[in-house]
Amino acid sequence: MKKLRKKVCLISSSGGHLEQIKQLTEVINRYECFFVVPRTKATETMQQKKYIVSDLVRTNKLALLIRMVKMMIEQLIIFLKEKPDVIITTGAAVAIPMCVIGKIFRKKVIYIESFARIYTPNKTGMFIYKYKLADLFIVQWEELKKYYPKAVYGGWIY
Repeated sequence: MKKLRKKVCLISSSGGHLEQIKQLTEVINRYECFFVVPRTKATETMQQKKYIVSDLVRTNKLALLIRMVKMMIEQLIIFLKEKPDVIITTGAAVAIPMCVIGKIFRKKVIYIESFARIYTPNKTGMFIYKYKLADLFIVQWEELKKYYPKAVYGGWIY
């Protein structure tokens, strides 16, 4: 399948969030994609085009603020270099700066709430939804529509 010219940034934390975003094979096969992920053993061995960025460490409020600023600068540099048309994320907090940057530059942002969240939302999802950072907000469980009434039920990624 020939890749289309649109460029997609796939950003997520490691673990289950990363495994979910990797399931978007139709997107990955159809568009020019790159990943933005924090450093872990799993992300260092990824074969796809990727950028390794800082992750959020929640020790105290000052450290959190400093780390968020560092993440924002790292991700802004990646954004300006790659110039994605669309940002897709499954969370978690590492994705917040890229979503903010995407909105500032008027790019499409798609947030997919974690498959692990069946009955309660996560903090990143609540933040993205509350501040309208996503153009399309997708839940994988209909039960979450009570927290995200304007979300689209998309079913499972898996």
